[in-house]
Amino acid sequence: MPFIEWSDKLITGVREADEQHKKLVSLINELYDAMKQGKGIEVIDKTLDELVRYAGYHFTTEETLMSKYGYPELASHKREHEAFKAKIKEFLEKKAKGEATLTMEVMTFLKDWLVKHIMGTDKKYGPFLQQKMGK
Repeated sequence: MPFIEWSDKLITGVREADEQHKKLVSLINELYDAMKQGKGIEVIDKTLDELVRYAGYHFTTEETLMSKYGYPELASHKREHEAFKAKIKEFLEKKAKGEATLTMEVMTFLKDWLVKHIMGTDKKYGPFLQQKMGK
C-alpha cells in the first residue's frame, strides 16, 4: 500500500498542476519505499534530490500560472511554498552534516504538508484558474 494514496480529493481541476501533484505523490512514495526497504544511502539521496528538484519545478509552474492570470492569493500561496523550501533546506543541511537522517518524522512532514497544501491552498486556485483558462 502506498504511503500516500492518490484520490479524486486531491484534484484541483487544473490539469498541469494535477499531473505534477501525482508525480510528487509518486516521488514521496518512492522515497518512503526506499527508506522502509533499507535501500542504500545513494538511492535515498537520489530520490530525495529528485523530489526537491521536482517540487521546485512544480512551485514555479503554479506561481507562473497564478501570476499570469492574476490570482489574488498568489503572495500567500508563494509564502507557503517558501516555508516548505526552507524546511527542506534545513533538513538537507542537517543531513549533510550528519545531524539528521531520513526518518518517519520527515516522511510524515512531507506527506502531511503535500496533502494539506493540495486540499487546502491548491484547491482554492482550481476554480479561479479554470475560469480564467477557459476550462
